[in-house]
Amino acid sequence: MQVDAVLARFFTLSKNRAAAFGPQYVQLWETLEQNTTGGKRFRPKMVLCAYQALGGTDLEAAAYVGAAFELLHTALIVHDDVIDHDFVRRGVPNISGSYRDAATAAGTSERVAEHSGISAAVIAGDLALFNSYRLIDRSGVTDVTRTRLLEVMDDALFASAAGELIDVDFQIAAEVPRVDDILTMERLKTAVYSFECPLQAGAILAGASEEVVTTLGDFGREIGIAYQLVDDLLGVFGVEAETGKTTTGDLREGKRTVLIAYATSTSEWAEVDGLIGNPDLTDEDADRVRELLTTSGAKSFAEGLARYYANRALARLAEPHIPPALRAELHPVADAVLGRVK
Repeated sequence: MQVDAVLARFFTLSKNRAAAFGPQYVQLWETLEQNTTGGKRFRPKMVLCAYQALGGTDLEAAAYVGAAFELLHTALIVHDDVIDHDFVRRGVPNISGSYRDAATAAGTSERVAEHSGISAAVIAGDLALFNSYRLIDRSGVTDVTRTRLLEVMDDALFASAAGELIDVDFQIAAEVPRVDDILTMERLKTAVYSFECPLQAGAILAGASEEVVTTLGDFGREIGIAYQLVDDLLGVFGVEAETGKTTTGDLREGKRTVLIAYATSTSEWAEVDGLIGNPDLTDEDADRVRELLTTSGAKSFAEGLARYYANRALARLAEPHIPPALRAELHPVADAVLGRVK
């Protein structure tokens, strides 16, 4: 994938530049690069999907824009792990975990080692965030197009920061938020930068009309919400070997999801509430929570809501100004989102 080549060049240049500041700085860039690899490149795929389906042919420019969104994704998940005090991602140490483990191996205390890891992650996330914008600058597009792309990137970051703050507030709220409030948070935190803005960026780069750009944003919003609903379902009911994510982490954290919000209105809630949010939740207790979320109808509700938003997304593609080629490219995206829970 050309996006990988763009990112490889970017990190090579950055590491060469960092060498003048010492081996520790080079190591930070190497660790950041490692945390940028191994993903599905989903956001670049959205950029390229829209761009090529709308007739775009400058794949080098599109690769830079796709890489920009991938680097933005890296920055946001690095900082998200800091917020959540997580030291592992995809089953291996993340940036915080890598630096924490190195400090521990050097003989520092647990508190100092964790502070070292978190500090390194904040710095690395800042670098990824700033340079995601720089990749747009290096795409070689015209000034007008670059300005529009930077505006879309700004929309993505601005919305994600708002969603992250809402999520932080949810975790300390006395009451479980309403379903609608959780959907708003998930749209802002994830859907905007993962679906809405990458699709719009691809359309802008291809020179599409504002009507098409707007409709792609609408499609991205709906399918992004569906995607996050499925992600929350997999976080509790998924198969760890397939998803690479623990299915007890959300329950131990007491994460406020649509599943939990729905369960508050059922007779099973008293027992669910007594189990979740316990960092020492056992596997047996987690199985009991899953059973309760199923019998209460919370699981079925979340699955139905995911289908509802996926269908709303597909309805946007029926607009007459959406070219058949673009429609054909995006239909499988909705199918793939729902297929994750089959």
